[in-house]
Amino acid sequence: MKILALDPATNCGFAHSDGPFGTWDLSVRRDESAGMRLIRFRAKLEEIRKGVGVDTVFFEAARNCAPKMQGALVVQSELQGILKLWCQDFNIEYRGYSPSEIKKHATGKGNAGKDQMVAAAKRKWPEKQISDDNMADALWILNLAQTTYFPAPLSNESKGNDSAHRVMSAETERARE
Repeated sequence: MKILALDPATNCGFAHSDGPFGTWDLSVRRDESAGMRLIRFRAKLEEIRKGVGVDTVFFEAARNCAPKMQGALVVQSELQGILKLWCQDFNIEYRGYSPSEIKKHATGKGNAGKDQMVAAAKRKWPEKQISDDNMADALWILNLAQTTYFPAPLSNESKGNDSAHRVMSAETERARE
């Protein structure tokens, strides 16, 4: 199962189950429309899909924010829209996690700060060069997805079974909560 985890934002954290992780700079440059951020994001998604493959995507879902952060929420929502459309185009399953779910998984506290998230990631993955909170968040999203949906490696028998490659249904997910 090839999993892509994303922290969608202008500095978009990504982590792939096959190893690649980092941050994509989706900043709008001088003399560009705001739509260029969305075009860059889709191009990065395509690069990862063609390079290492993607079966499922997990991401930090934009849901609400403080009044002073509404601009960031708009950007994150636009990126989420592009992500969901891209997933639909390629029949890729996806699931969003709230920021508090990710923070609680990483630190045990649903309201952990960026510094706490980075510190916890550096403790968990000392061999990785984690330079910012976007990378840390993406790694934690990947880890959360792997431990929630794929706690054990798929057997050779189930690898050919298409249903084994699907994220659990919404009904099953609700029953677990």
